[in-house]
Amino acid sequence: MTSTLAGFAAFAYAVCALWHWRRAGAGGAAALAAAALVLHGGALLSATVHGGQLSLGVTEAMSVFAWQAALLLWVLGRFQPVQVLGIAIYPLAAVAALWAALWPTPVSAIPLSDWKIQLHVVLSLFSAGFLTLAAAQAVTLAIQDRLLHDSAAGGLVDALPPLQTMEHLLFLMIGLGFFMLSLSLLSGLLFVDDLLAQHLAHKTVLSVGAWGLFGGLLWGRWRWGWRGRTAIRWALAGYAVLILAYFGSKVILEQILSRHWS
Repeated sequence: MTSTLAGFAAFAYAVCALWHWRRAGAGGAAALAAAALVLHGGALLSATVHGGQLSLGVTEAMSVFAWQAALLLWVLGRFQPVQVLGIAIYPLAAVAALWAALWPTPVSAIPLSDWKIQLHVVLSLFSAGFLTLAAAQAVTLAIQDRLLHDSAAGGLVDALPPLQTMEHLLFLMIGLGFFMLSLSLLSGLLFVDDLLAQHLAHKTVLSVGAWGLFGGLLWGRWRWGWRGRTAIRWALAGYAVLILAYFGSKVILEQILSRHWS
């Protein structure tokens, strides 16, 4: 069941990304993306929720990250011109859905009966989703900036929103992600008793480091008007540290040391 749902979801994601690439059928693309999200969500529920616990290995966690990034993109696309990000986000979601279904790595189990952990998981997912979109937006902005200096790329540049709009959307996503990440870190205080004993020290330190980078970028934007390549570098650096905080520590802890967060 999980593999079947993931396969159909991956196909729908791929077609949706192709439609966005060709800049045709926006309404159809939105409907197909919604169907892909439902199928992907069903595959994730089947693979990760068992007996009141959430089992998240590395591949399952990547699939969840990609799913909620695609979900937030679909929602934001109703209000902001961010559909172009579907060219990157939807293929990522397709690969992640198939990878988790075909190569499951269920290691750590999170009890869903504890509301404090539920709150932390939800906030963490939302922060990761917005910041994943911000990273994709930063890469798109970097490509757009390069294309603006290439006279032969007029068609591609015309397909993107104005540079000022793209920067506004980048900082909107970073602002939302930073706010959710702040709440996520605060919610962690509700159930963390001993960072070392619970194997959360490295994850926490790196998460705080990512929070500091995103906060520094927002401060620089407000105080000194940072934009362009400076904003892109800070955004990608913050996202790299955030990914390292979760996946880097998770791979080392679970796949190498055979332990898990608790």
